[in-house]
Amino acid sequence: MDVNQGESIRFWQTAPLAGVELLSARYIEHRFAPHVHDGYVIGMIMAGAQRYRYRGAEHLAGSGTLVLINPDELHTGHKGTEDGWLYRAFYPDSGQILSLLDELQLPTHNPPAFGATLYRDPDLVNGFCQLHRLLESPATALQQQTAWRELMLSLLQRHAAVADVGQPGKEHRAVTQAKDLLHAQLAAPPSLEELAAAVNLSPFHFARVFRRATGMPPHTWLMQQRIARARALLQSGCLPLEVATQLGFADQSHLSRQFKQAYGVGPGAYRSARQVLTTYS
Repeated sequence: MDVNQGESIRFWQTAPLAGVELLSARYIEHRFAPHVHDGYVIGMIMAGAQRYRYRGAEHLAGSGTLVLINPDELHTGHKGTEDGWLYRAFYPDSGQILSLLDELQLPTHNPPAFGATLYRDPDLVNGFCQLHRLLESPATALQQQTAWRELMLSLLQRHAAVADVGQPGKEHRAVTQAKDLLHAQLAAPPSLEELAAAVNLSPFHFARVFRRATGMPPHTWLMQQRIARARALLQSGCLPLEVATQLGFADQSHLSRQFKQAYGVGPGAYRSARQVLTTYS
C-alpha cells in the first residue's frame, strides 16, 4: 500500500439491503477506543493488517482474513503494520439476521453467534468483497438481495453453527409465475423481496426454489433473457445504445460485456454482420 495516499473512509447504506450499514476505509494512524456495536461486524482485510483486542485477547488480522464480531461485544482496533490496513465491512443489525433465519424457517429465539473472530476463508472473503463492490454498482436489487442471502447462509452455517436448511421444494407454479413477471419487466425488474412476495414465498425460500428449478439464481436467468431480447432487437436493426437503454443496462459498455460473454462478439459487430447477411440474402 502507498502510505502517501492517506486515510479514507466511506460509510453508507443502500436501499436493497435495509438494516445493513457498509464501510470502505483505509486506516493508518486511527485508533478505535474500546466500543461495541448493537449489530454484527463482518469485515474483510483487503491489504495491510489490523490489530485489535476482543474477548480478552489480542488479535492480528492480516490481508485476506475475515473478521467477525458479535453484537454488544467490546473490542478495539489499530494498525498492525506501518502502512495501516485497507478494510471493507458489513454491519447488519440483529433484526436483519433474525429476519433471514425466519425466512428459512429456522429458530429465532436465540440470535446466532460466531464461534471465533478470525477466519481464513478465501471463498467467503472473495464473495463478500464482490458483494461489497456489487452494492456500489448499478446492479439490480434482485441480484444484490440474492447474493446477500446466499453469502449470509454460507457464513452462518460455516461459522455460527446455524443448521442446514435441507433441500427446497420444487414449487413449479411459483417459478413459472416469477419467470413471467421477470419477462414482463426486463428493463426494471422487481427486487428479490418483491418477486418473492408476488409468488407468496419468503425471499430466501424463493431464491433457493428458483435455483433448484433453473440451475441459476433469478438475476442470472433475467440477464439471459435480456441478452436474448437484445439479440432480437439487434437483428431488427436497433443500435446498441438503443438496445441498452430499452432493456435497462447500466450503459452501452455493460451491454457489450454481457453480450460478448454470451455470444463471443460485441453487439455492434453482431449487428453489422446481420446487416451484411440481410443485404446478400
